[in-house]
Amino acid sequence: MFKRIDHIAFSVKDRQKSIDFYETYFGFQKYFEHDVPGIPELEKVVYLRLGDTILEFEHWTDNRQNNGYHFCLISDDFYSDYLRLKNAGIPVVFEPHVPSPRIPEEKGWMRVLFRGPDNELIEIRG
Repeated sequence: MFKRIDHIAFSVKDRQKSIDFYETYFGFQKYFEHDVPGIPELEKVVYLRLGDTILEFEHWTDNRQNNGYHFCLISDDFYSDYLRLKNAGIPVVFEPHVPSPRIPEEKGWMRVLFRGPDNELIEIRG
């Protein structure tokens, strides 16, 4: 049986800008990067970690883009994290709201969606 998602990967336009964004505002830390021999359009792959959550950034020199993806981070201080990100000027797509629970155990949590530097959606829930 599957246990969890290992990592989430997406293309970034500016590798260093994306690294700085996720380290500064979300607490991720870069821990590994490598070249991909045989694929000249793929300049570099970088991995960032937050606990057991891993983000993989692919930097393509031919400007290919991914659309329609998002990831979700759990917050232990939802409102403070929301205000910190909003006050930093990170675009809010959906303001904080209480979603309909998918199962009864999910009652009472909040969610908000932000937009990252490569147009990715970043969901925060808590």
